[in-house]
Amino acid sequence: MRVIPTSTSQADAQGSPTAAVLVVLESAGYSADVLARAREVGDELQRLAGEPALTAAAVLHVARQAEPDVPVLTAAQRAQLGSPALQLAASLDRLGDFNLDAQWSTGKALASGQAETLRKMLLAVVGDPRLVVARLAEQLVRARHAREEAEPRRRQIALEIQELYAPLANRLGIWSLKWELEDLAFREQHPAEYQQIKRALSEKRRDRERYIDEVKRVLAAELQRAGVVAEVAGRPKHIYSIYRKMQRKQLAFEQMFDVRAVRIIVGTIAECYAALGVVHNLWPFLPSEFDDYIATPKDNNYRSIHTAVSGPDGRPLEVQIRTREMQDQAELGVAAHWRYKEGGVDRRYDDKIQEVRALLQGDSSATDTDELTRLSSGLFEDRIYAMTPKGEVVDLPTGGTPLDFAFHVHSDLGERCRGAKVNGRIAPLNHTLHSGDVVEIITGKQPAPSRDWLSASGGYLISSRSKSKLRAYFRRVDDAAAAHSPPAAQPATAPAERPVEPPRATRARKAIQGGRSPVEIDGVGDLPITLARCCAPVRPQPIRGYLTLGRGVTIHLADCTGLARMIRQKPQRLLQVEWAESDSARIAARIQIEAFDRRGLLRDISDLIAEEHVSIEGVSSHTDPDDRIARFEVRLTVRDAAELAKLQRRLARIPNVFKVRRAR
Repeated sequence: MRVIPTSTSQADAQGSPTAAVLVVLESAGYSADVLARAREVGDELQRLAGEPALTAAAVLHVARQAEPDVPVLTAAQRAQLGSPALQLAASLDRLGDFNLDAQWSTGKALASGQAETLRKMLLAVVGDPRLVVARLAEQLVRARHAREEAEPRRRQIALEIQELYAPLANRLGIWSLKWELEDLAFREQHPAEYQQIKRALSEKRRDRERYIDEVKRVLAAELQRAGVVAEVAGRPKHIYSIYRKMQRKQLAFEQMFDVRAVRIIVGTIAECYAALGVVHNLWPFLPSEFDDYIATPKDNNYRSIHTAVSGPDGRPLEVQIRTREMQDQAELGVAAHWRYKEGGVDRRYDDKIQEVRALLQGDSSATDTDELTRLSSGLFEDRIYAMTPKGEVVDLPTGGTPLDFAFHVHSDLGERCRGAKVNGRIAPLNHTLHSGDVVEIITGKQPAPSRDWLSASGGYLISSRSKSKLRAYFRRVDDAAAAHSPPAAQPATAPAERPVEPPRATRARKAIQGGRSPVEIDGVGDLPITLARCCAPVRPQPIRGYLTLGRGVTIHLADCTGLARMIRQKPQRLLQVEWAESDSARIAARIQIEAFDRRGLLRDISDLIAEEHVSIEGVSSHTDPDDRIARFEVRLTVRDAAELAKLQRRLARIPNVFKVRRAR
């Protein structure tokens, strides 16, 4: 790793935005190694974008990411960097590690559709399009230094570069960045093939670049002599491109004629053929390598003349000839190289890529503050990109909910949806998702959707696609119900049934929930006993009894306000009672539990109660579809207050449970 000097001169700081911010960061205490990496990112970004504030922001961001323990900048240091740079750096910090390590742990490339959606999601998450270029510069330097990492991490970096960042650089027209990113990823993923092609080239890159420069000089002079106004551009073929063509066409390296290539851009079609004559007069052409896509365009309307010649020193040279219109169409229009190589056209995506390109290329229509604000706030404003826990990306309309997410993944998942977690936290089904959210859908075993989900006021479904899937489900259910014979008609009126009063002893057992009575009442025989719900007494709390006509004796806490009110009205019904001494007598109690719903929650609750040797007499539950909070009321019998308190403490420690209280 390159190491910067221990100090940076003020003159150097004034001449370079990278050096200027390094002076500040050096005084803040960042190490030399970290500042060396930050300088490399800053220099690359300044070359790509030429915006000092963005360069300073990237340098600050890289340093903070590498050494988060360095003290925060002082007010004076922040003033030196300036507000625009600090704001952009904060945005880069929030973007954070938009890497794919957790999701792509297998090291295998995603399907092309998923990779493309990830690129869209990155643009949506970034918001400010300038940060896309900063991110690309950061990843380029990261890839250059990948060999300093452990082997698994190197492969992961290469995969992210190949699937996400190199294609983004391609979309944005940053060709030099795209070529280097692809070569660096190829070097890590296929080291043997990389070295083989590198050796086969038998030249250093600088030598090849000098060769291309000489070809351009000769061609430009001959074209001018022939009266053809042209722009000649060229570059050595990068290693990954050579490898892909060898694989695609099943060619050996010796059969490659476009290791070196130049492109001639002219004004008219007639000048294309005039330029072709100049090329063929200069160097002998190879007939088997000639294609006229102007006379016969490709299926995607790509037009150009391709020819291969034996150039200076007898080295193979590919020459492409096209008009400026053909060039723009090939690079920016429907015939763009990336379209016919990767497939698929999304007009909305394409339009916004063009906006970002205009901004990055310094188009006067897209550089003022108002236009930048519009791009920053409007980029992909009509779509969001959320992820499954496994890293698959789901493309949703803005305002999409976890329920939309479930139906977009699969109809069955939507139909069985019971709740959702967003970024690890329980969220209601009508929660509004944002790009970058990780969504986990909680399901039941059987479909049980609600027709309320179709109500616009509920806000459960935003996507018309999701609504169509749910309507289709209910149509199937309704059709199946209509196909069966209707149930037999019930009599218009049915004889009223007289309620049968249970025997006194039965009634007592139902009230006490278990065996012998837990209380002893002086001077009173076998009467039904009911524990008052208003105060829910439990042994050994002081108690008193109240004789209720037709219902036996109701047991209250001695200081129950409800009992005091009844005694004032009927003092003669007050009875002196005390808890029975027998441990076998059980007392009915009710506890209420609230928890974030999840699979297996009720099982965990019942298993714990069984471990405490407490009998469950009944359970009722309800899950709120809005917030996915499950509420349980458990009826059970306990020996005393201590046993009940211990049970409550243990229940409160069950995962997802956040409230346990005794019902009154």
